[in-house]
Amino acid sequence: MACSRYGRRWRRSSGPRCWQIGANFANDVFDFERGADTHDRLGPQRATQQGWISAAQMKRAMWLCFAAATAVGLYLTYVAGWEVFALGLLSIAAAYLYTGGPKPYGYLGLGDLAVFLFFRPGRGGRNVLRAGTVAVSARAGRVHPHRRSRHAILVVNNLRDIETDARAGKLTLAVRLGDGRTRAYYLLLLGVAYLVPALLWGSRLADAWVMMPWLSLPLALRVAARTRHERGLALNGLPRGHGAARGHLRPAVRARPRVVRIAGRARKPRPAAL
Repeated sequence: MACSRYGRRWRRSSGPRCWQIGANFANDVFDFERGADTHDRLGPQRATQQGWISAAQMKRAMWLCFAAATAVGLYLTYVAGWEVFALGLLSIAAAYLYTGGPKPYGYLGLGDLAVFLFFRPGRGGRNVLRAGTVAVSARAGRVHPHRRSRHAILVVNNLRDIETDARAGKLTLAVRLGDGRTRAYYLLLLGVAYLVPALLWGSRLADAWVMMPWLSLPLALRVAARTRHERGLALNGLPRGHGAARGHLRPAVRARPRVVRIAGRARKPRPAAL
């Protein structure tokens, strides 16, 4: 029984993981080809820009990852229906067009919206597999504090790369907002990640366990203080601080299905149509 349960978990998670690896490969090669990744890059080194792998090889690896994700998606489609396959195709298109294609939306300031919709890709698909409805997935996604924390990491990375992105014509949201407003936007996202559990608890949609993320508040305040004044290479250390804080956010993520079920029990079931 346990092996069967873990096997199902692996099948649900392997597709999204292949998708995410393919998305990282796409960003690596297309940012290099468009001139966003040069020797002036302040972020972690990337394989194509460093010459560790050719652009053609990276693209082949990208398509192999997307093909593997599609193969898993076909199986999940057989299990759960066409909605999973549609979600998978949309996710692959979003990953490719983020930095690839004739007009990548990551270069137009829409990358933050994509992270909001596709963070932890396939999470919605796994909810569909469990509950059999898209409505539960959509409702659960709105109470996902962990997502806001990861969104904030993207903002920090874009804040670090404002100058190099602007020179390369990569008009991220950080480039459009400017340094000061991007920092304020980051603090807003970090605050929302802690506000959501409090709202859930205060509205009695979840018990006190949903407040577990608040144990990481001192770490978050330390990260927020650094964000207010650090620049350039110094911002590279902030994702590590987020990693520690997100470890305390996970209990709220695990409580999410319970939140939905509690909300569901509070409502009387509708009578079946005659």
